[in-house]
Amino acid sequence: MKKKLLATILVLAMAVSMVACGNENVVNNGTGNAVDPAEPVVEAEEVEEGSVLNIYCWNEEFQARFNDYYTVPEGITVNWIITATQDNAYQIKLDEALAAQENAAADDKIDIFLVEADYALKYVDTPYTADVQATIGLSDEDLSGMYQYTKDVMTDSTGALKGVSWQACPAGFIYRRSIAIDVLGTDDPAEVQAALDTWEKFDAVAAEAKAKDYFMLSGFDDAYRVFSNNATTPWVVDEKIVVSDEIKNWVAQTKTYTDMGYNNQANLWSPESGAGAQANVFGYFGPGWFVDFCLLGWTLADPDAEAAVGNGTYGDWALCKGPQGFFWGGTWVCAATGTDNVATVKDVMYTLTCDKDTLVAIATEMGDFTNNVAAMEELANSDYAHAFLGGQNHISSYLDSATTIDMSNITAYDQGLNESFQAAMMEYFKGVVTEDEAYQNFYDAIAAKYPNLTY
Repeated sequence: MKKKLLATILVLAMAVSMVACGNENVVNNGTGNAVDPAEPVVEAEEVEEGSVLNIYCWNEEFQARFNDYYTVPEGITVNWIITATQDNAYQIKLDEALAAQENAAADDKIDIFLVEADYALKYVDTPYTADVQATIGLSDEDLSGMYQYTKDVMTDSTGALKGVSWQACPAGFIYRRSIAIDVLGTDDPAEVQAALDTWEKFDAVAAEAKAKDYFMLSGFDDAYRVFSNNATTPWVVDEKIVVSDEIKNWVAQTKTYTDMGYNNQANLWSPESGAGAQANVFGYFGPGWFVDFCLLGWTLADPDAEAAVGNGTYGDWALCKGPQGFFWGGTWVCAATGTDNVATVKDVMYTLTCDKDTLVAIATEMGDFTNNVAAMEELANSDYAHAFLGGQNHISSYLDSATTIDMSNITAYDQGLNESFQAAMMEYFKGVVTEDEAYQNFYDAIAAKYPNLTY
């Protein structure tokens, strides 16, 4: 069953979509050139919208924002296909579905799929991602409020934009106020930042925290993204693996922290890591989505009760920049070439990634740092207070880092390389293998995962 909607479309773009479905070498209009979004639009009489909107993603983060802030048009059923990311499982399932897209039944076609920073480039320069302007219909004005880097990441070699995001991901150090008072004598974010603004100072405070029976970090990989996302070289150059000096520094620091008892030897996403938020962990590194989607839940003694002061350590947290500014992650919404729900996909993209009012609501109600420069600047200079962070305006704390995010070193292989490297080094940190053996185990794992890469 299909629903007929009146819609304004680009007639040329519809032709592009049909060509791209039939020829996997075509990215845009069949000539290798991006379609000019300034071309005149032609009013079409009717466009048939599919009755099922299929959305592929890897967790419930986007689903929560979709359900809370988007109203599904009457007659359309949303079908969520959620697959965890571990061991590339999500990408494998998505790739299989994209390969079958051309011949799939209308109600089985992918309409929207999500990608994250660690592998976004894998999908940008392919015919599987539709141009969000020429094909889907978002305008320059619609996209004008976004942080530029979020558009740069998803722009293909012809200049076509292939995905949009509701979030920007500057990150910092999220710490327990009560522990900061015990160790540093203050919980004020400015004063805590002054005590932690270099790695040398951070290490010294870790020793002071240990003396009072606190762990500076929860586990092996808590600080990984601070180092990896400040890397001055990409993971892969000319299909050769390059371990940057910054990542080597993370290995050295984490080995020291493990040997000295400055961490509790947990893996970041393990129950043990989360449990530290109600125990004796000083802090975690993370962006806005980490605060809302991960840390907040870990702090609640009663997850079924109201998230409020008095429930676990809720409210006993604050944010500072830490020893280095960094970013972590980012999720982009892509339209699949061949979608039979172009008008609905456009409406989803506009509402959740372009509409300023929606982005302000997501920021103030969900704690996300959202992808609208004007909205974030206004919130940063307002009396907005995040209850989980003890009334702190975390938008203000993240703002400086947001304007300097550089993702020029990301590669299509980052997720697999990051996961395999962290897993291999964990055995070294525990003393199971030597550092050289850990590196060899990493290279062996990558040979199986990405046989085209050398080292």
